Amino acid sequence: MTNALPAGRYPSGSGPSGIRQAPKRATKIALVALVLLVGTGVAYYAYSKFSVKPIEGSQLSFDIVDENTMSIRFSVTRQDPEQPAVCIVRARSRDGSETGRREVYIPPESASTTVEMTTEVTTSAAPAVGDVYGCSSMFPNIYEPDRRTACSW
Repeated sequence: MTNALPAGRYPSGSGPSGIRQAPKRATKIALVALVLLVGTGVAYYAYSKFSVKPIEGSQLSFDIVDENTMSIRFSVTRQDPEQPAVCIVRARSRDGSETGRREVYIPPESASTTVEMTTEVTTSAAPAVGDVYGCSSMFPNIYEPDRRTACSW
């Protein structure tokens, strides 16, 4: 008895005869490079979305003063407290629509990175909730102390 296989019935192990060959070295390198590129992109996106922002505002409380006024207390945290900032606070009605907004200038300060502020927002309808829309260190120079009352067109 011999273990000879019938000729032509089984492939010999080379590529054209039907057996799947292992990926070539260039394909492996390209696949690794693609995985690294996608991983770097995901890491960058996550860092930019969830990292600590240079200026961040958060609402602490709000009080309805009357049917057209809301008092909003909020805090502003800056990495560089000597840098001025502007925060936009807003009041919204019961249906969620914005009924009033105000820009609040946060002056530079060297003592603390977090500052608490309180401001009143005049509304066009009965307010229900107040919040901080956002804060930024980029704003028009009308907020600079020497230009608050004058406009330079």
